[in-house]
Amino acid sequence: MQFYIAKSSIELIVGDITDLDVDAIVNPANCRLKLGGGVAGAILQKGGESIQKECDKIGCIPVGWAVLTGAGNLSAQYVIHAVGPRMGEGDEDEKLQNATLNSLKIAEEYAIESIAFPAISTGIFGYPIKRCAEIMLNVTAGFIKQSSRIKRVVFCLYRPDDYEVFRGVLEHF
Repeated sequence: MQFYIAKSSIELIVGDITDLDVDAIVNPANCRLKLGGGVAGAILQKGGESIQKECDKIGCIPVGWAVLTGAGNLSAQYVIHAVGPRMGEGDEDEKLQNATLNSLKIAEEYAIESIAFPAISTGIFGYPIKRCAEIMLNVTAGFIKQSSRIKRVVFCLYRPDDYEVFRGVLEHF
């Protein structure tokens, strides 16, 4: 599914974010920037240890922040590591908004024209998928209305059920 805003598109797909042909992919990171399981584990496995070494040099970052590293052996040029909230820690919606917005700001700063997001925090962090879709899509749409550099934003959902939730939210735009 594809939706256009100004000169940019928002796309929804089901797949493996590490296989996408985009300038940057977003890693739903933990505060310590340790690439363990899930999307982060796939990034490490396919991208190589150089990504973890760059993360180690950066160290810890707060929830809601994002940082950029190279993408190692991935087809993307960059990985943007965005720390999303864990359910139950408080202010989760604001933290997810910030993680999404800060990722987009980094993309703008580095003249990244295409970026792919997973559903941040919906794995082991326990964030509800529908709330995630509403927040991430709203923040993204608002940002690209004001941005001329980002031409393509892809939400790459690993499960078809997650795709359907995001599709339902995007259809209401």
